[in-house]
Amino acid sequence: MIEVKNLYKRYHNHHGSDWVLKNINLTIPQGVSVGLIGPNGAGKSTLLRLIAGMDSPERGEVIRHSRVSWPVGLAGGMQNNMTGRQNVKFVARAQGCRPDEVKRVIAFVENFAEIGDAFDEPVRTYSSGMRARLSFGLSLSFDFDVYISDEATAVGDRAFKAKAKALFESKVGQASIIMVSHSEGILKDLCQAGVYIKDGEAFWYDSVEEAIRDYHKDTDAKKAKRKNTAVELAPDLPSDLNGARKYLKQCRNKQRKANEALQTAKEQQFLPRLLQFIEKDVAQRYKATEDAFKHLRALEEKEALKQVVPSLITEQQQKRNGNSDA
Repeated sequence: MIEVKNLYKRYHNHHGSDWVLKNINLTIPQGVSVGLIGPNGAGKSTLLRLIAGMDSPERGEVIRHSRVSWPVGLAGGMQNNMTGRQNVKFVARAQGCRPDEVKRVIAFVENFAEIGDAFDEPVRTYSSGMRARLSFGLSLSFDFDVYISDEATAVGDRAFKAKAKALFESKVGQASIIMVSHSEGILKDLCQAGVYIKDGEAFWYDSVEEAIRDYHKDTDAKKAKRKNTAVELAPDLPSDLNGARKYLKQCRNKQRKANEALQTAKEQQFLPRLLQFIEKDVAQRYKATEDAFKHLRALEEKEALKQVVPSLITEQQQKRNGNSDA
């Protein structure tokens, strides 16, 4: 079992220090595999690192009542000048394995990685795919109670992905998995419960499919809202010349105010997210002004054509009348 109590996390930098996670309270039961759901930047990977003990919370605590792995496939701890075999042996000893257990771990990783003679070559000579194979096999060669996975099954070629997924599936029932993956199929296959991270908060679901469903509902609602906002910024354009001129003037005023707001935001060094929002608004105002200008020009050309056509018709009639008199 893993308990997350009153957890807060933020990163301090020159852009500001908004909370990435705030007031997280979770109890992950023993033997239950959990999929973390949420948009990019929601804090899924941050929560994984905190659970694994690789990062520290600003407030609150993570209490582990079970043996938790490091993130599966993490290759950051590899010593580049040592061979793959030496790295595996070193990690196995660091985990407190007996000599016979060390041999078992080495054999398991060598068989799983399938990198041939490169297993006895320095890790610095490995490709990214070879590193992934080695680190993935090493992570799953130990019997942890809980495995942490951050997109671990997304690395490597198709055959390796299938092999990695099969290895994960073999762990289900023996241990639990806390997983982040952009593949909803993987989450549904390997996880029972779900945690939906939204606006820095975490919501527990007994079913991962329900968590995914609610995430989709929120995503669709946001898309609809953005669409409606775009409609508001570009309403039905006036059909008369005076109305079109007034509308163009309004668009230009709004564009000027948006530019002033952006200039103020830059001078006062607003937070990046707020600055991006203002920049997006400026772009939308420019587009609205451009559309209003094009619409006015089209109406003016249409009005001019209305005046030209009758005069041409009158001129043609006069010519015909003159010919008939002759």
